[in-house]
Amino acid sequence: MSNTKHTEESQDSQESQDSREGQDSQRARTSRTPRKRTAPRKRPENESDTTESTTERKKPKPMQVLRQAREQLAELTGMEAESVSSFEQTSEGWALEVEVLELERVPDTMSLMASYQVELDPDGDLTGYRRVRRYERGRADGRK
Repeated sequence: MSNTKHTEESQDSQESQDSREGQDSQRARTSRTPRKRTAPRKRPENESDTTESTTERKKPKPMQVLRQAREQLAELTGMEAESVSSFEQTSEGWALEVEVLELERVPDTMSLMASYQVELDPDGDLTGYRRVRRYERGRADGRK
């Protein structure tokens, strides 16, 4: 009888192990999530085609160039542009003179300002800049 008892126990344990393995494999199959099918990425309308020549590209408007110049200069220098005192289109692109607050002081008339000469290509991308003048906000221009 003891042999029969061990045989029944081993059969029961084998059956429970088989059922656990079946449940595990079923869980593994159901836990996999099906891949989502995604639509191809649509290109924005304003993104230019790589085969398009530069002559066919739309020229940026002057206000777009001004905004781009201010943003790019602020990104490079870490200082916000307060105003644009000079702006012209050149044969190489655009030339601007931008006024920047370099050092804030109290009273505000003692704050240090700087003029930066900024050059951009015809598309409005910054190609160079340099500080051409530094002055106190409250001082009159000393040029003759």
